[in-house]
Amino acid sequence: MAFRGWKRLFLLGRQNTLGKVWRSRRGGPSLRCKRCCHWSVGKSLDPEVRAFLEENTEVTNSGHLTPEIRLRLLTPRCRFWREKPDLWPYGDPFWAIYWPGGQALSRYILDNPRVVKGRSVLDLGSGCGATAIAAVMSGASQVLANDIDPIAGMAMILNCELNHLNPFPITIKNIINSEAGNWDLIVLGDMFYDEQLADGLHRWLQKCIRIHQTEVLIGDPGRHQFLSHSIHSQLHKVIEYSLPEYTRQENHGLTSSIVWSYQPSNSLEDS
Repeated sequence: MAFRGWKRLFLLGRQNTLGKVWRSRRGGPSLRCKRCCHWSVGKSLDPEVRAFLEENTEVTNSGHLTPEIRLRLLTPRCRFWREKPDLWPYGDPFWAIYWPGGQALSRYILDNPRVVKGRSVLDLGSGCGATAIAAVMSGASQVLANDIDPIAGMAMILNCELNHLNPFPITIKNIINSEAGNWDLIVLGDMFYDEQLADGLHRWLQKCIRIHQTEVLIGDPGRHQFLSHSIHSQLHKVIEYSLPEYTRQENHGLTSSIVWSYQPSNSLEDS
């Protein structure tokens, strides 16, 4: 099955698998990578992993909403677009796709730098790191990227290099349901693909807002799992972007992506 077929499985139903990984904190790449739980600025990459990622991804800044940002992604010109996904030696490369929700968040931050300028920003479920990169480019005082896949963390470092940025701190711990961090802004895109994970996100984000008055921005193209979840009644639409044709083709007809502000009512109670 080609990577395109693997991606279709994810969009149509395999999202439950990744949701279980977030909830259980298990799964993913090799044991060598599992031992790493945090990258600080300047930490070097495993040369073998670096070489593999550089060989099997393509540097691109086209076909998405943020041509200012160069990223290493899986594209039709990459070997694993055609190879069977099982031959990929690490965890499923969800980070190697620039998902529509992340595109919308990144575009919004680049167009509105005041949203992050001088503020501390947590990019939750960072994937390729584009939104964290956009926050750095727009003047955020502190950025932390979070993704449970160590290979995503390594890819983010490569993407920082591509954009001539010093790597920001990256954590690969599952921080959902942990103590609420004191962040000025939390951004997350394309994470509402599993009901139980969405419930956990709802509770944790609500806690961050209640304790620290954190602002929360969510990017999503309007997938059913997101629109049907109870969190949707607590959202305010900030802006909607028309997706480029390439992104539309790769996301089975999705035509736009939206940035939402999460504003839970005071009557909500922490679980």
